[in-house]
Amino acid sequence: MTLQAALPRELYVDPAAWVDERERVLMGEWSCVGRVADLGLQEPERVAVVEVLGESLVVTSDAHGALHAAYNVCRHRGSQLFPTEPGSQPQLCGAKSIRCPYHSWTYALDGSLLRAPHTEEGDLEPAEFGLHPVGVEAWGGFVFVHPSPATAAPLADSVGRATRTLANYDLAALVTGLTLHYDVVANWKVLAENYNECYHCGPVHPELSRLVPSFAGGGRGLDWDAGIPHREGAWTFTMSGTTDRAPLPGLDEDERTRHKGELVYPNLMLSCSADHVAAFTLTPQAIDRTRIECRLLFAADELAKPTFDPSDAGDFWDLVNRQDWAICESVQRGMSSRAYTHGWFAPMEDDSADIRRWLLPRLAPSVEPVETPDD
Repeated sequence: MTLQAALPRELYVDPAAWVDERERVLMGEWSCVGRVADLGLQEPERVAVVEVLGESLVVTSDAHGALHAAYNVCRHRGSQLFPTEPGSQPQLCGAKSIRCPYHSWTYALDGSLLRAPHTEEGDLEPAEFGLHPVGVEAWGGFVFVHPSPATAAPLADSVGRATRTLANYDLAALVTGLTLHYDVVANWKVLAENYNECYHCGPVHPELSRLVPSFAGGGRGLDWDAGIPHREGAWTFTMSGTTDRAPLPGLDEDERTRHKGELVYPNLMLSCSADHVAAFTLTPQAIDRTRIECRLLFAADELAKPTFDPSDAGDFWDLVNRQDWAICESVQRGMSSRAYTHGWFAPMEDDSADIRRWLLPRLAPSVEPVETPDD
């Protein structure tokens, strides 16, 4: 049997490796920061202050509803436009312009400089002092930002597979019905690798394995394009495997009884049931810390019903999530041991090697792949 080598230890436990990965890889990728509606950006003249990879960013919708984004830094003396503590939750507000609280330099919602008080006698050129821009686009109702827009590849490159496989779910039309928050003591790659395989499902997720029996066998040979069938009589991710909610409109016959999932690198994980979608946004905080928001998305007409209650899906996902985070934290502790150098992928974990195939070319030549033996 041939085992494929996983990433080397330092990429999970070494703070210097995290800084290198953050600067050389993640700062050059599109990151999901939440839902358009949850950030208030579906309306014109709105502002959301979010944190991405330790940077505070200002995302706005202008008077015409177009999205813009910039670093939360005044071009005058570097004050934050919106004073924000590291690790804080998003700030949301309405605004027609942005005024720096330090010296009142004022910017339009597209980041251009409007006014710089008491500079009338100088030769300041407003066009040269706009806010430092950040790339921003919406896809499927999610907001994505790119800290290095001058070198950004099209967002479509990152979401292409999910656009194809999840087209019938109409993600943009779904509404957040419940949000679960977690702080996990593990590297973000541990969480992504865990999401991408079901070798662990039998031992870690007995309830999930009873709902989706093929998961209990290690997940080998699963056809994710077609979706994964539930046990007989079950068709969604709830404790009972059923719900009073109707299937999402537009699903085909298979999608009404099967489960689909996608990982949009680097930080959006999507798990699609017939009546709801669980969307996980990973926000790395440090080499061994990741903040996670799990949003359960539902059809708007279901959410509008006075009887709407997401707890059947919420209770199930919270159980499965906590099982995942506990084992991931155990993995992180084990990786921190001097005995650990790197792990291995068994054949049924091949999809988990995606993190290696995705990350290593972006880090090259600083990280060499580990040799793969035959046994």
